[in-house]
Amino acid sequence: MKLKLFQINAFTDKMFSGNPACVIPLKEWLPDELLLKIAKENAVPETAFFVKKNNKIHLRWFTPEIEMDLCGHATLATAHCLKTILNYPKDRILFKTRSGDLTVLTKNDTYHLDLPSRMPIVSKLPEIIRESLNIQPKEIYKSRDYLLVYDTEEDIANIKIDKQIFDQINLDPGGVIVTSKGENCDFVSRFFTPQASILEDPVTGSAHCSLIPFWSLRLSKNELNAIQISDRGGKLHCENKKNRIIISGKAKTYSIGNLWTE
Repeated sequence: MKLKLFQINAFTDKMFSGNPACVIPLKEWLPDELLLKIAKENAVPETAFFVKKNNKIHLRWFTPEIEMDLCGHATLATAHCLKTILNYPKDRILFKTRSGDLTVLTKNDTYHLDLPSRMPIVSKLPEIIRESLNIQPKEIYKSRDYLLVYDTEEDIANIKIDKQIFDQINLDPGGVIVTSKGENCDFVSRFFTPQASILEDPVTGSAHCSLIPFWSLRLSKNELNAIQISDRGGKLHCENKKNRIIISGKAKTYSIGNLWTE
């Protein structure tokens, strides 16, 4: 079976930055085991598969290890693929997903993702995570992911994870967000996933489902600019809207090709 494959960098307008995702259109769903094997072979943080059915677009996301309940950057990449390569006629794209209906609005080469809000609550940090960190957080919260708050952007940049210790915990499907106020933006963050082939995610849209309501409340503002300060880096314009959040960013197509399955 021959499938089209599009690799797209999300939350960036520059090549070799942002978060890479592979996007694969399907006529019908393939076995989950095969989808996971394809995602593993692609070796990017997320592979998005979508099926058009009855004028609706059904979307799923896979890391090289598991299926995710939500992925922002691969959703943005899929919208970019639909609009710029596959000539999708509408500016508003509705996706049917495990996290409910997700809408992406395209305007002036920018994609605006409407995602669920996940306000984190005060929590305790598992000892394994604490031991894996070279710098300890000042505050600890949790929603799907642990959210660790630090004093400065310098702290976030200098955080190192002892992967051998970190991988002893299973947060399926979550991870660990580290964050602080930003020097040239409202807040910065990084994101780490235990037991994953890719320890640090370059730009994590789903993490901002918690980061946005958290920093919106703390900074008393509903529109914020964020930077994920990974090696590749990514910029996100964020808006807090009660039970929803809006994440806006650009995307860049890296490659277009084919894959063959048995």
